[in-house]
Amino acid sequence: MRKIFLILFFFVFAFFLNINSYAQGNGRSSEEERLEAVVLQTTEEREVETEGQKQLYQKLEILVTKGTLKGKNIIVENGNISAASVIDFKKGDRIIVSRFKDFENKDVFYITDSVRRTPLYWLFGIFLGLTVLIGGKRGAASILGMVFSFFVIFFFLLPQISQGKDPVFIAILSSIFIVPVNFYSSHGFSRKTTSAVLGTVISLVITGILANFFVEAAKLSGFASEEAGFVEALNPGLVNIKGLLLAGIIVGALGILDDITIAQASVVNQLREAGQKLSSSHLFVRAMDVGRDHIASVVNTLILIYTGAALPLLLLFINNPLPFSEVINYEILAEEIVRTLVASIGLILAVPITTFLAVHLVKKK
Repeated sequence: MRKIFLILFFFVFAFFLNINSYAQGNGRSSEEERLEAVVLQTTEEREVETEGQKQLYQKLEILVTKGTLKGKNIIVENGNISAASVIDFKKGDRIIVSRFKDFENKDVFYITDSVRRTPLYWLFGIFLGLTVLIGGKRGAASILGMVFSFFVIFFFLLPQISQGKDPVFIAILSSIFIVPVNFYSSHGFSRKTTSAVLGTVISLVITGILANFFVEAAKLSGFASEEAGFVEALNPGLVNIKGLLLAGIIVGALGILDDITIAQASVVNQLREAGQKLSSSHLFVRAMDVGRDHIASVVNTLILIYTGAALPLLLLFINNPLPFSEVINYEILAEEIVRTLVASIGLILAVPITTFLAVHLVKKK
């Protein structure tokens, strides 16, 4: 058990170390510096009117805690620019401040964000502790698998796509690495796990084919989201945005396929051990009875997950005077529909595929 904890600690430490260096070395303007600071006091606070709207205005004295100006006190303004929401900063709040030069080569500072790493670290620590405490060795192994997945995504999938490689091919290749490592590290080497791995890979291929067909049929460009526009603006023509949409569908389906395929393989394995004389056909039928319940719950979960993520988008259409047939024709909504339904179809097909493979593998001596 101690070895597992040591390996787990090493992977988590290396992961955060590399992610931090990756973030620091990418996408940072040479003319702009991001400083971290703590609010010492509010020297001025009042309500101002900008563009016909009243909002909070503050003048804050801050102490720089990270950056070239570390240890210096500076004054920054908050709420001097029209914004939808202005944060009311208090003494002790940790903030991120951008520093750049104006046309007179003078320093200009403005608050860009809050420092929120500490609660994120606490949340991750609670997740890590509960996973290992309740899950035991399997829980610790699943954490290792998760860290490996992030390594593949951040140091292979994303860099390759950003260099202009085909996103679909890279997503499938990444899945080929992630699936067996995650499955075997979390569930051990067995025929049950092998059937889940095979079922997941086959279902992913089917999901990719369906996604490609319906993205083309629906004439989706992939530019429905602002993020896609930013990617294109950053490197015009380098990244295949439509392929990026397809890759997102494949990677998104991968996470849920893990749950449904290993659960179905486990059902077959348990039924086989409980009823040694069951024929392959009877074993398949009984496992599918459980699988149908699993399909109902997982598809419902998937729909709610996508709905929750798209709530701001759905609110834009709830009071739209246009008929429903025209509303769903918007690409930004059609993209979410294709993403949700294609992933759901892949999950549904994963149940009989994995069940069939598991039945024939566990029946072999």
